Amino acid sequence: MRIISSLALAAVLSSASAFQPSALRVPITTAVRSSSSSPITQHHHVVSTAKKSTPAAPLPLRMSSSNEDAESTTTVSGTGTATMANEIFNLVKSIVGAGVLSLPAGIAAFGNAPSAVLPAVALICIIGGFSAYGFSLIGRVCSYTGGQSYRGAWSESVGDETSWIPAVTCTFKTCFAVLSYSMILADTIRALAGSFGIQTTRTLALLGVTGTTLLPLCLLKNLSSLAPFSLVGIAGMFYTTIAMALRYLGGSYKVGTAAVVKGSKTAAVPAGKYIADVATNYQPSFGNLGASAALSPNVFILICMLSTAYMAHFNAPKFFIELKDNTIKRYNTVVGTSFGISIFLFALIGALGFLTFGSASSGLILNNYAATDGLMSLSRFAVAISIIFSFPLVFVGARDGWLDLLNVPVEKRTDSVLTKTTLAILTSVTLIATQLKELAFIMSFAGATLGNALIYVYPALMFRAAVKKMGDKASKGLKREVPFAMFSALLGVGMGAIGTKMAFGLL
Repeated sequence: MRIISSLALAAVLSSASAFQPSALRVPITTAVRSSSSSPITQHHHVVSTAKKSTPAAPLPLRMSSSNEDAESTTTVSGTGTATMANEIFNLVKSIVGAGVLSLPAGIAAFGNAPSAVLPAVALICIIGGFSAYGFSLIGRVCSYTGGQSYRGAWSESVGDETSWIPAVTCTFKTCFAVLSYSMILADTIRALAGSFGIQTTRTLALLGVTGTTLLPLCLLKNLSSLAPFSLVGIAGMFYTTIAMALRYLGGSYKVGTAAVVKGSKTAAVPAGKYIADVATNYQPSFGNLGASAALSPNVFILICMLSTAYMAHFNAPKFFIELKDNTIKRYNTVVGTSFGISIFLFALIGALGFLTFGSASSGLILNNYAATDGLMSLSRFAVAISIIFSFPLVFVGARDGWLDLLNVPVEKRTDSVLTKTTLAILTSVTLIATQLKELAFIMSFAGATLGNALIYVYPALMFRAAVKKMGDKASKGLKREVPFAMFSALLGVGMGAIGTKMAFGLL
């Protein structure tokens, strides 16, 4: 349950830029579902598994090439109206979710001394850089092939006959997102109840919020009214970052030490204001496993958790298509800036949480803070509201993904079918969430398997196939980039294999 990071975004994106020519709502909108319509699109939404998505009319391509060594900029000349500022805001909003609150536990998975933060921040930056590169590749493949969705990009590059592979992966990844949300709500609602003197279990807390709030929201026929609440999520993350910084710098959770007199006087360190209200297993604990502990295999737990935390790649095609004047250069600027901001927030939250609680860092760091801490209770409230109103948007993606996989035609998705499917999936997810308490396991396992495939492996395979289909028209720069893209894919496979094994050690 710990997490790691490093500063390679500039290096990785600049390496991608070296291959470029000089030359997730408009923001991504949430589609409104009627009683018989298909999936919505949101930050954790699956790519529809219906047959290959074909544009209503072929989109014209425009090409520009500065010289024979530069990459030909083939760009879908769409009708996008989103400004770069809009796209950056919405992409950051898509990336920075509640999953970032598990990062301190990722660091604690391999280290317990403050210096462990150094390699952790380095890894957060490196993995963020490669994640940004994968996001960039997906948009570029769309520009070369005309694909307008993740599955569409795969169909146009690798082939339609295997396009079910990314569709299945997206569906399962979305299911893991729903499960993570339920687990976070179970802990958060229980803690919030404790703040008001109401003692309850996480199981009762989850059953209560699911039955009274989540189920009715998931049965709504029109989800557009929930979209504004997504703003609470990013605002909540910024607030949580500030609150964590104040608590760390103010020493509110320091463990007190008695004065020691051995020839000389040593002043006692007073205990923090809230330390007495924190359960023993959540109180700060530090040891001597510092930066060198990053050489331990346990570091892959953090790495794979990051693959889940940075996940927004389902919507890369939509970000590219909806960008006004969507040249690859402008698109890469959006990607680089958005991931750069996200990396900063990930590194800050991960470091602050770990430096405050060390090896005791919970898979949901908010669990470490006292129920009597008003500042952090407000953070819990913001996170809870954000997840409650984001939950249906993610859930409908998972539900419709399963209906697609089961080949249920859209016209047969009656209210009765949707209600029964919602009840079946939500009941299953809730029951699992009541039994699983280790959010770090879900984050690392989902990242090691599904996340690595969607972020590193599939984009590289699509890019290689797209360049191969160009034949002699592919520039030297594109051909030289293929080995680097495939290195990224192999890196994802290696991290996934080791990370999966290490994730099970958390149970």
